[in-house]
Amino acid sequence: MVLIAIGGLLLTGGAFAVDADAKDSPTAGTVKSRVLNALNYGAVGDDKTDNTEAFSACLKAVIAAGGGRMVLPDGVYRGRIIIPAVSKPIPSWITIEIVGESEPAPVFGTVGSFPLQQNGTIVKSLAASGAAVISASPSPNSVFGAFSAVYVVLRNLDVRTYDNPAIGGIDLNNAMQCRLENVFVNTGVYNVQASKPTHGTRGVTTPACNNAALTILRNVVVTGYHTGILVNEHTDGDNIVVASNINGVEFQAAHHASRFGRVGTYRNTHHITVSGRHGFSVEQMNTEQPGPGQTDAKNAWQALVSDVDDPKNLGVADINYWVVEGNVGAVEKFTRNGGASIQARRIGSAPAGNK
Repeated sequence: MVLIAIGGLLLTGGAFAVDADAKDSPTAGTVKSRVLNALNYGAVGDDKTDNTEAFSACLKAVIAAGGGRMVLPDGVYRGRIIIPAVSKPIPSWITIEIVGESEPAPVFGTVGSFPLQQNGTIVKSLAASGAAVISASPSPNSVFGAFSAVYVVLRNLDVRTYDNPAIGGIDLNNAMQCRLENVFVNTGVYNVQASKPTHGTRGVTTPACNNAALTILRNVVVTGYHTGILVNEHTDGDNIVVASNINGVEFQAAHHASRFGRVGTYRNTHHITVSGRHGFSVEQMNTEQPGPGQTDAKNAWQALVSDVDDPKNLGVADINYWVVEGNVGAVEKFTRNGGASIQARRIGSAPAGNK
């Protein structure tokens, strides 16, 4: 393996390591100054310190440099990451990356009880109200309405709240574009043990509909929220898991279609929910629902009500599905509430139409 050191970074086949003691270059716009270590702005990953102000200071420096990357070495960081508004004329339409040191282990399942580990880069807020753990601020002077002129990239992050959270995980409603890769959004407990969410919060909210909307989701896992992922237009997702949410994936009103590759849907009350007119496709919906003896009084809410919940028939979609029932095996069950324009077929069978 060839190791190449550039500007304080150690590059190894696409990975990186950052010297926590290195100081950022004071010269804005250089390569080194565009990769900023949050520790140099006061962040402490000790699971005690409120890092909200340190995160904001680092992100302001990233924006001043015309975009770049905020690096979070492994640790448990309390507080919120609030991405400042980016407006016109300068800087405008820039990339802001928030990247953890190592890829998180997405702990999810359908039975048992497992403790979530404290390894990797964990960003956690235990606040009872207010903004999500990671959010983008609206801009009053942006290119399109109030959307912040920013492309947000989140990578290698474990984002946590608490059981039955009253705040969201990641809210990029006000960003123009985003990409999430290797991101685990959870409530600090193994999903099978999660309490029923009662606050209407969302694990991930994608950028709202706008003329530049774009969402790319890769290797994203969301557990324990009222809505796992709220989908707006121009969303492209693959290797997605939503587990133990009231609504696994919710499609709201959108002018442009969305596409999902493989989506794992486990122990959600409703795997797919449609709340607005939205065209979408799911190339493989891989489902496991609780079987005999796999729920108790606390998690009975995780028993399936519907694979597709579209009571107003607002969805226009194609879905290929495979369903497994715990302690039973593969079954030919697919439950829909409405969804008159959603074409669903079991993998290996002829199109089922509206039956």
